[in-house]
Amino acid sequence: MIYTVTLNPSIDYVVKLDDLKKGDINRTVEEYVYPGGKGINVSLILKELGYESCALGFVSGFTGVYIQSILSEKNLKSDFINLENGFTRINVKVKSKEETEINGQGPHICEEKLNMLYEKIDKLNSDDILVLAGSIPSTLDERLYENIMARIQNKNIKVIVDATKKLLLNVLKYKPFLIKPNNNELEEMFNVKLESIDDVVFYGNKLKEMGAQNVLVSMGKDGALLITKDNQILRSNVGRGIVKNSVGAGDSMVAGFIGGYLKNHKYEEALSLGAASGSATAFSYDLATNDFIKIIKSEIKIETLN
Repeated sequence: MIYTVTLNPSIDYVVKLDDLKKGDINRTVEEYVYPGGKGINVSLILKELGYESCALGFVSGFTGVYIQSILSEKNLKSDFINLENGFTRINVKVKSKEETEINGQGPHICEEKLNMLYEKIDKLNSDDILVLAGSIPSTLDERLYENIMARIQNKNIKVIVDATKKLLLNVLKYKPFLIKPNNNELEEMFNVKLESIDDVVFYGNKLKEMGAQNVLVSMGKDGALLITKDNQILRSNVGRGIVKNSVGAGDSMVAGFIGGYLKNHKYEEALSLGAASGSATAFSYDLATNDFIKIIKSEIKIETLN
């Protein structure tokens, strides 16, 4: 089973305006409501691709009930821990001439509830895949991902980490199966400016030397680069389309990589389906559909750089 962890899920309220006028009343042209959170996005795309997963994390209040009901309608398995305080956050995403986001904080997670999550993860075995995605709420120890990986390090579980800066760097000693920084995050981690593909390869290899088994770097319009466990360096292009929504594209790439890898354990297929899934979501207002992913995948080419 594939398990995804979303520590601070959300309801994403997406509104489109002709022009955002500060200090005035604005009328929406379009509006949408989606369940949000990186791990949830991974689970939703996995479902589109035909793979079952179980979404773990914390929910609270009326917004938490809504998220669970939407996932249930989509026949997506979840095992969230319910919190007594506050409510699952609401993120407002305004799309106008510029994109503006207002993200909620989310409820407090106490030690008792956190231990309940640990207990669920402790039950995983070597047949399982665990996806740790997104930021850690300010109320929790920033070493949480490290703590999770330390608990399961001897179980041979494939762990995928999609996080930034120290959250990512600090788990490398536990040898995650896959990490997925984007090119901007790679620059931030090493305090450098990436000027070429050779630079991406160089710093991607540094992450591999630090412990990551496979390093997948998403590069927007420049495609994606994968440095594999067996030292292959693969690059994908992107499909053709107009970017409508960058939210969830990276999560879709992670889900596509997992689906492609499970299909035949070939990294070329993993990168191809990952790149297609990420592009398809970027070209959609919501997360991509399986049909659209298939169309984009026909346009994806994989190049070996070594």
